[in-house]
Amino acid sequence: MSTSLTLLLITAAIVGYGIIIYNSLVRARQMVQEGYSGIDVQLKKRANLIPNLVAAVKGYMKHEKDLLEKVTELRAKASGMSDASPAERSAVEQEIGSLLGKIIVAVENYPDLKADQNVLDLQRQLQQIEHDIQMARRYYNGAVRDNNVLVESFPSNIIANAFHFTKAEYFELDDASARQVPKVDLSPSS
Repeated sequence: MSTSLTLLLITAAIVGYGIIIYNSLVRARQMVQEGYSGIDVQLKKRANLIPNLVAAVKGYMKHEKDLLEKVTELRAKASGMSDASPAERSAVEQEIGSLLGKIIVAVENYPDLKADQNVLDLQRQLQQIEHDIQMARRYYNGAVRDNNVLVESFPSNIIANAFHFTKAEYFELDDASARQVPKVDLSPSS
Protein backbone atom coordinates (compact mmCIF):
# COMPACT_ATOMS: atom_id res chain seq x y z
CA MET A 1 0.00 0.00 0.00
CA SER A 2 2.81 2.37 0.78
CA THR A 3 4.41 1.94 -2.68
CA SER A 4 1.17 2.62 -4.52
CA LEU A 5 0.49 5.66 -2.30
CA THR A 6 3.99 6.95 -3.02
CA LEU A 7 3.51 6.45 -6.78
CA LEU A 8 0.14 8.20 -6.57
CA LEU A 9 1.67 11.17 -4.74
CA ILE A 10 4.55 11.39 -7.23
CA THR A 11 2.10 11.24 -10.16
CA ALA A 12 -0.08 13.90 -8.55
CA ALA A 13 2.98 16.11 -7.98
CA ILE A 14 4.09 15.71 -11.63
CA VAL A 15 0.58 16.46 -12.93
CA GLY A 16 0.29 19.46 -10.58
CA TYR A 17 3.65 20.78 -11.72
CA GLY A 18 2.60 20.30 -15.36
CA ILE A 19 -0.55 22.33 -14.69
CA ILE A 20 1.50 25.11 -13.11
CA ILE A 21 3.84 25.19 -16.14
CA TYR A 22 0.90 25.17 -18.57
CA ASN A 23 -0.74 28.10 -16.76
CA SER A 24 2.58 29.99 -16.79
CA LEU A 25 2.82 29.48 -20.55
CA VAL A 26 -0.75 30.72 -21.03
CA ARG A 27 -0.03 33.78 -18.86
CA ALA A 28 3.16 34.55 -20.82
CA ARG A 29 1.34 34.26 -24.16
CA GLN A 30 -1.40 36.61 -22.92
CA MET A 31 1.22 39.13 -21.77
CA VAL A 32 2.76 39.08 -25.26
CA GLN A 33 -0.64 39.70 -26.84
CA GLU A 34 -1.36 42.51 -24.38
CA GLY A 35 2.03 44.07 -25.09
CA TYR A 36 1.49 44.00 -28.85
CA SER A 37 -1.92 45.55 -28.36
CA GLY A 38 -0.27 48.38 -26.40
CA ILE A 39 2.15 49.04 -29.26
CA ASP A 40 -0.74 48.97 -31.70
CA VAL A 41 -2.67 51.57 -29.69
CA GLN A 42 0.32 53.95 -29.61
CA LEU A 43 1.04 53.48 -33.32
CA LYS A 44 -2.60 54.25 -34.12
CA LYS A 45 -2.35 57.44 -32.03
CA ARG A 46 0.70 58.45 -34.05
CA ALA A 47 -1.05 57.53 -37.31
CA ASN A 48 -4.02 59.71 -36.31
CA LEU A 49 -1.68 62.62 -35.55
CA ILE A 50 0.03 62.44 -38.96
CA PRO A 51 -2.82 64.01 -41.00
CA ASN A 52 -2.93 66.93 -38.55
CA LEU A 53 0.84 67.42 -38.81
CA VAL A 54 0.76 67.17 -42.60
CA ALA A 55 -2.15 69.63 -42.81
CA ALA A 56 -0.39 72.08 -40.48
CA VAL A 57 2.81 72.17 -42.49
CA LYS A 58 1.50 71.60 -46.02
CA GLY A 59 0.91 75.24 -46.87
CA TYR A 60 4.41 76.23 -45.83
CA MET A 61 6.32 73.26 -47.20
CA LYS A 62 5.47 73.26 -50.89
CA HIS A 63 8.98 72.05 -51.78
CA GLU A 64 8.62 68.96 -49.54
CA LYS A 65 5.40 67.79 -51.21
CA ASP A 66 6.86 64.34 -52.02
CA LEU A 67 7.88 63.83 -48.39
CA LEU A 68 4.41 64.74 -47.14
CA GLU A 69 2.74 62.45 -49.68
CA LYS A 70 5.05 59.56 -48.77
CA VAL A 71 4.33 59.84 -45.03
CA THR A 72 0.59 59.96 -45.75
CA GLU A 73 0.89 56.91 -48.00
CA LEU A 74 2.83 54.97 -45.34
CA ARG A 75 0.27 55.94 -42.70
CA ALA A 76 -2.46 54.39 -44.83
CA LYS A 77 -0.35 51.26 -45.33
CA ALA A 78 0.32 50.94 -41.58
CA SER A 79 -3.37 51.34 -40.79
CA GLY A 80 -4.13 48.25 -42.83
CA MET A 81 -1.49 46.06 -41.15
CA SER A 82 -3.43 44.83 -38.12
CA ASP A 83 -2.66 41.18 -38.97
CA ALA A 84 0.99 41.77 -39.89
CA SER A 85 3.84 40.20 -37.95
CA PRO A 86 5.81 42.40 -35.55
CA ALA A 87 8.74 42.42 -38.00
CA GLU A 88 6.57 43.57 -40.92
CA ARG A 89 4.83 46.20 -38.81
CA SER A 90 8.13 47.37 -37.36
CA ALA A 91 9.62 47.93 -40.82
CA VAL A 92 6.75 50.19 -41.92
CA GLU A 93 6.67 52.06 -38.60
CA GLN A 94 10.43 52.57 -38.81
CA GLU A 95 10.02 54.22 -42.19
CA ILE A 96 7.20 56.42 -40.86
CA GLY A 97 9.37 57.49 -37.94
CA SER A 98 12.23 58.31 -40.29
CA LEU A 99 9.98 60.42 -42.53
CA LEU A 100 8.49 62.24 -39.53
CA GLY A 101 12.02 63.08 -38.46
CA LYS A 102 12.71 64.48 -41.94
CA ILE A 103 9.56 66.60 -41.76
CA ILE A 104 10.66 68.01 -38.42
CA VAL A 105 14.10 68.81 -39.83
CA ALA A 106 12.49 70.46 -42.87
CA VAL A 107 10.31 72.59 -40.57
CA GLU A 108 13.51 74.19 -39.26
CA ASN A 109 13.79 75.98 -42.62
CA TYR A 110 10.44 77.73 -42.13
CA PRO A 111 10.57 80.31 -39.28
CA ASP A 112 6.85 81.13 -39.53
CA LEU A 113 6.01 77.46 -39.22
CA LYS A 114 8.31 76.98 -36.21
CA ALA A 115 6.40 79.72 -34.39
CA ASP A 116 2.91 78.41 -35.28
CA GLN A 117 1.06 77.38 -32.09
CA ASN A 118 -0.71 74.49 -33.81
CA VAL A 119 2.61 73.05 -34.99
CA LEU A 120 4.09 73.51 -31.51
CA ASP A 121 1.15 71.61 -30.01
CA LEU A 122 1.52 68.85 -32.60
CA GLN A 123 5.23 68.71 -31.76
CA ARG A 124 4.45 68.10 -28.08
CA GLN A 125 1.88 65.44 -28.92
CA LEU A 126 4.26 63.66 -31.30
CA GLN A 127 7.04 63.74 -28.72
CA GLN A 128 4.73 62.19 -26.09
CA ILE A 129 3.47 59.53 -28.50
CA GLU A 130 7.03 58.60 -29.50
CA HIS A 131 7.84 58.20 -25.79
CA ASP A 132 4.72 56.06 -25.28
CA ILE A 133 5.63 53.89 -28.29
CA GLN A 134 9.07 53.33 -26.80
CA MET A 135 7.56 52.31 -23.45
CA ALA A 136 5.01 50.00 -25.11
CA ARG A 137 7.78 48.40 -27.16
CA ARG A 138 9.84 47.79 -24.01
CA TYR A 139 6.86 46.18 -22.26
CA TYR A 140 6.11 44.00 -25.28
CA ASN A 141 9.72 42.90 -25.72
CA GLY A 142 9.92 42.06 -22.00
CA ALA A 143 6.80 39.92 -22.33
CA VAL A 144 8.28 38.25 -25.42
CA ARG A 145 11.49 37.52 -23.52
CA ASP A 146 9.57 35.93 -20.61
CA ASN A 147 7.45 33.88 -23.02
CA ASN A 148 10.44 32.69 -25.02
CA VAL A 149 12.34 31.67 -21.87
CA LEU A 150 9.39 29.52 -20.80
CA VAL A 151 8.98 28.01 -24.27
CA GLU A 152 12.66 27.09 -24.54
CA SER A 153 13.56 26.17 -20.93
CA PHE A 154 13.44 22.68 -19.49
CA PRO A 155 11.02 21.31 -18.28
CA SER A 156 8.51 23.90 -19.50
CA ASN A 157 9.61 23.25 -23.10
CA ILE A 158 8.08 19.76 -22.83
CA ILE A 159 4.66 21.21 -21.99
CA ALA A 160 5.14 24.02 -24.56
CA ASN A 161 5.87 21.54 -27.34
CA ALA A 162 3.00 19.26 -26.31
CA PHE A 163 0.49 22.12 -26.42
CA HIS A 164 2.01 23.99 -29.39
CA PHE A 165 3.21 27.10 -27.57
CA THR A 166 5.69 28.96 -29.78
CA LYS A 167 8.29 31.64 -29.41
CA ALA A 168 7.08 35.18 -30.02
CA GLU A 169 8.78 37.71 -32.26
CA TYR A 170 10.46 40.83 -30.86
CA PHE A 171 9.40 44.28 -32.07
CA GLU A 172 12.81 45.53 -33.09
CA LEU A 173 14.25 48.46 -34.94
CA ASP A 174 16.92 47.46 -37.45
CA ASP A 175 18.09 50.97 -38.29
CA ALA A 176 20.27 52.46 -35.55
CA SER A 177 19.04 55.98 -36.33
CA ALA A 178 15.45 54.82 -35.86
CA ARG A 179 16.30 53.76 -32.30
CA GLN A 180 16.52 57.42 -31.35
CA VAL A 181 13.38 59.39 -30.57
CA PRO A 182 13.16 62.06 -33.26
CA LYS A 183 14.02 65.55 -32.11
CA VAL A 184 10.89 67.58 -32.53
CA ASP A 185 11.81 70.90 -30.97
CA LEU A 186 10.02 73.54 -33.01
CA SER A 187 10.09 76.27 -30.40
CA PRO A 188 11.09 79.66 -31.72
CA SER A 189 14.83 80.21 -31.37
CA SER A 190 16.15 83.40 -29.86
